[in-house]
Amino acid sequence: MQDHTVVVGYGTKGRSAVRALMADGYPRDRIVVVDGDPAVVDEANADGLAAVLGDATRRAVLEQARVRLAERVLVSSARDDTAILVVLTVRQLNPAAPIISAVREAENAPLLQQSGATSVVVSSEAAGRLLAVSAVSPATGKVVEDLLVSHAGLELRERAVTTDEAGRSVREIDAVVLAVLRDGAICRYGSTEADLLQRSDRLVVVHDTGVAHSEP
Repeated sequence: MQDHTVVVGYGTKGRSAVRALMADGYPRDRIVVVDGDPAVVDEANADGLAAVLGDATRRAVLEQARVRLAERVLVSSARDDTAILVVLTVRQLNPAAPIISAVREAENAPLLQQSGATSVVVSSEAAGRLLAVSAVSPATGKVVEDLLVSHAGLELRERAVTTDEAGRSVREIDAVVLAVLRDGAICRYGSTEADLLQRSDRLVVVHDTGVAHSEP
């Protein structure tokens, strides 16, 4: 196993991440789950995934998951202190792979970044913002939720700038662009940096899958 994705923690967040990966076409046989609960490992196996039973803060367990050769690592531990230790250990074993970690409290996000996380998602704040948006405008909340579901209605996608789009303004191209990714930085829509596109840029766009959500 190499160039695979390791998912640490197969709880609600971990399962959702795996489903999203597979919905985007990522092969099931390139996903390895690591969890310390035998019942959860059995569940991952029942879902057709390779799984390693053990404490992901231990190097030996991560070695079993072939973290050294992983393409990326997703960390969805139930506790922030565990997530920090996992990220530290993963980064020691694999200095190059992107590590994306969930964290419950925003105050712990800097610690995860210092430990080696490439990207940190604050789950409590994200859920809180979606709750507030849905409370103020239920329709807006549904749209935001729709954007987060792959292959159903609207979704967010990242893609390269085409030859025809290079040198043109974001406002002139046939796409709903939310952000321009340039040299590792995010240029948000409306900024002067994002106005004229470069061939090396990547775009975050809203894509219509053509598949409508079924109403309850």
